[in-house]
Amino acid sequence: MPVDGGLFEAMRLELRRGSLVLAVLACLRTERYGYTLRQALAADGLEMEESTLYPLLRRLESQGLLLSEWREEEKRNKRFYRLSPAGSEMLEALTAEWRRIGASLDRML
Repeated sequence: MPVDGGLFEAMRLELRRGSLVLAVLACLRTERYGYTLRQALAADGLEMEESTLYPLLRRLESQGLLLSEWREEEKRNKRFYRLSPAGSEMLEALTAEWRRIGASLDRML
């Protein structure tokens, strides 16, 4: 019996949604502004719409996991993001949890 395409897509998005925070935190070990962050994520296979990325960045900043500052670059104001010390700690903890979950799933699959 073939997999229902609509159901698969819904499940795929649900699975992906849980990994976006980890991916963004990992990418922001290096300071970036939104556009370059989107490019870095896409280069590693995680394309993300602006309508998903920017609210996520604002939420992570409000949770104390990111720091940001406005700077002028190439005659345009750009908001640069980087991990806060709490964000670095969270990235380390989430990475360890991701690896534990991945190892469990590998054993089951």
